[in-house]
Amino acid sequence: MGDTGLLISLDGIDGAGKSTQVKLLSEWFERRGRTVIAPRDPGSTALGEALREILLHRQEIPLSMTAEMLLYMASRAQLVRQIIQPALQAGQVVLADRYLLANVVYQGCAGGEEVEHVWQVGRIATAGLMPHLTCVLDLPVSMAMSRLTRGLDRLESRGEAYFQRVREGFVQQAQRLGEAAVIIDAAVPPQDIHAQLVAAIADRLLG
Repeated sequence: MGDTGLLISLDGIDGAGKSTQVKLLSEWFERRGRTVIAPRDPGSTALGEALREILLHRQEIPLSMTAEMLLYMASRAQLVRQIIQPALQAGQVVLADRYLLANVVYQGCAGGEEVEHVWQVGRIATAGLMPHLTCVLDLPVSMAMSRLTRGLDRLESRGEAYFQRVREGFVQQAQRLGEAAVIIDAAVPPQDIHAQLVAAIADRLLG
């Protein structure tokens, strides 16, 4: 596998099981001798965690969709420069729990912001750094919503119609990314999702 740094993002509708799959993939790479970091986005830096609190849990603070998008981008800009770029330069594997595609979908496709503008702002925020592979975990909205048993954050509380647009946006934008993205069936048991992810990573990145 060598020691080339890899940036892999896991994305998709809330309730798709990203956190579980990041853990399983981390263990899979570590068994193969790789050093893995798994930042959450937004978060994982002092700035990112402060912005995460505002974005997801301070619902008494009104946010326009544009302001919401820009705060996510500020968090990601810090994450890329402080954590992701140094890790890649050190030959590590970065498994990102969400990345730029999430904002294209949540604030763009589903939220009404101009999709191309979100991509443009994202390229500035990330200094053009895109994942080697974006894995979109896809499942029906009704199934995703049924898995959200804890208290809902700002985005999760927007309702089924919003999340239908989210799901459709992820599929549409993943197709736009071509070989740099793969759509994973997340309506199956976690180990089956993991097997799909391993197969896609082996085929696209490690072949």
